Amino acid sequence: MAAPLLDRQILERLERLTIRWQKSFRGLVGGHNVSRYAGPGQEFLDHRNFHQGDDLRAVNWRAFMRLEKLFLKMFQVEPRTPIRLLLDSSSSMTASPEPGAGTKFDYARRLSAALTYVGLVRHDSILLQPFHEKLDDSHLASGGRHRFGPVNDFLAALEPGGRTSYFEMVRQFISAYQKPGLLIVVSDFLDDGEVLKPLQYLADFGHELMLVQVWTDSDRSPNLKGDVVLSDAESGGSLEISLDEATCQAYTEEFDRYAGAIENLALRSGGRYAGFSTSVPLEEAIFSALNQAGAELQRAPRSA
Repeated sequence: MAAPLLDRQILERLERLTIRWQKSFRGLVGGHNVSRYAGPGQEFLDHRNFHQGDDLRAVNWRAFMRLEKLFLKMFQVEPRTPIRLLLDSSSSMTASPEPGAGTKFDYARRLSAALTYVGLVRHDSILLQPFHEKLDDSHLASGGRHRFGPVNDFLAALEPGGRTSYFEMVRQFISAYQKPGLLIVVSDFLDDGEVLKPLQYLADFGHELMLVQVWTDSDRSPNLKGDVVLSDAESGGSLEISLDEATCQAYTEEFDRYAGAIENLALRSGGRYAGFSTSVPLEEAIFSALNQAGAELQRAPRSA
């Protein structure tokens, strides 16, 4: 077995959380999120007029005896909505704050493990889907908290590498997963090509987006001065540039504008966004930053 990505203390705190989504999706009966679609269920929703071909067992016969009209009873259905987690495993995720420190991928991997554990506790099924320029081998996590071991092993065995191509990845994803659901993307969202348009395609196909952006402090605020050579972790290319305080400030402002554009896309499409540096302690990211960003990691009621 691989070394645990999360310690017991964090797992115990995760027991009190649950992943929720905003939209109603047509899905299988089960789960913990109430749909607004009418269907088989236990909680009464509304009445509608009876139409030929409707199930007579759903007719409100008491209303018929009083009004001599047929009305169909509708109930809320609790769908088991598809939850999929896209984890960026490209080479850009290998960046770390300093030599020997944990990388963005290590941080994103632990965050993905935490989100998956929350889903398992509530008996949701979460598909873990690593990607770079294409979709890698996936892992379906289901069956409750006792099935977290295989999730830990799967995530721990992942090796980041390759270039990022959101256009190609999204094209494959839409082809492979046509049923819409909650889509969590954990990434630095760094790509030489377009990122916003592919993400918008996912929203247009009916997926509810929860975008989690991870960066190092140096990604946002490079602590460099003078003539430097920058190397691209994915392409291997290099760029000679002269940096001063004004240039670094302009870079930070552009980074913030880009992060803001990703956040606006998520919110505009009815989704959610959270972004933070790897210098933020993991527990704070899970229990504070995500929650404050409206990520709907709401506390679930304790069982009696």
